[in-house]
Amino acid sequence: MQSKGLWGKKYLDIQERTYELAPAGDDRVIVEVKACGMCGTDINFVRDWSDDPMALGHEISAEVLEVGKNVTTVKPGDTVIVEDVSMCGVCEDCKSGHPEFCRNMHSIEGQPGMGQYMSVRYNSCVKYEGLDHVTASLTEPLAVCLTAVLTAEIPLGGSVLVLGPGPLGLMTAQLAKLKGAGWVGITGHCCNTPREQARMAAAAKFGCDMTIDAAEGNVEEQVKQVFPKGVDRVIASSPPRSLYDGLKAIKYGGIITFFGLHFGGESTIEVDVNDLIFRKIQLRPAFAEPAINFPISNRLLRDGLVDGKALVTHTFGFDQACETFKAVIDGSEPVIKAVMLPNG
Repeated sequence: MQSKGLWGKKYLDIQERTYELAPAGDDRVIVEVKACGMCGTDINFVRDWSDDPMALGHEISAEVLEVGKNVTTVKPGDTVIVEDVSMCGVCEDCKSGHPEFCRNMHSIEGQPGMGQYMSVRYNSCVKYEGLDHVTASLTEPLAVCLTAVLTAEIPLGGSVLVLGPGPLGLMTAQLAKLKGAGWVGITGHCCNTPREQARMAAAAKFGCDMTIDAAEGNVEEQVKQVFPKGVDRVIASSPPRSLYDGLKAIKYGGIITFFGLHFGGESTIEVDVNDLIFRKIQLRPAFAEPAINFPISNRLLRDGLVDGKALVTHTFGFDQACETFKAVIDGSEPVIKAVMLPNG
């Protein structure tokens, strides 16, 4: 069986390839991809990645076409989220209640989620109902945000500053309110582009009480006009350099959670360890692999507690892939979240 998919690397080198799909083995499932979201990781690849092209797409909703003889958890016709990295379930960490530390994970083996079909292991499939395919594809990024919010341990009624108004930042803001935050602010950078204007305008819908353009004003000053001692929590969805604003805005004893990446040489920042010690500031990275929190994230979308329909503004196919990636990168279009429909 053949499938068509996308690979990409630096300078918007997006390549469409046709490849042979492995048949459904005893423990495997063949799925037809219905929708695949464009993640910040994909954007990093086509903007900054200089090695061999990377398979694009891992925010996947799909329909089961075939199952292997040992598969009993799903059947043809089921709608599923495909986990990009699944826990093994049998290692010491998994069996000790810490699957987040599993190092024997099952992956999608280099297949692009931005492709027509996939062959995956049965335990990578999470069934869902009551959601359209596009909204369902937000399950993976929402699970990333949920992991960060849970890691932050937001105090009831506390204050939270979210760094970055992209899809992950907006969902993080809404989750922070659901988790009990009394006030949520969000920062953007150079908010004069159509993309950033659309994202900052959407912030109120996602529970934000304040928006701050980090390029136009001092983040610390604006935050401390509301909270003179600083905010209880900072959650950074934006690249590492944004942590400088977080370190200035956090209060004594506060917690900074971060999951924003950069693949173009800007993953290193300078941190004053003395300052962290003397102010008792905790830095907590969040990395949602293997896939955790998928069922609850899917339920939050299904029940409308996180507004997926307000998030997805653009869909695209193979022919529009390059121009859509370009628009997200240069900010020339009011894109909040773009989702690929590889089968139309």
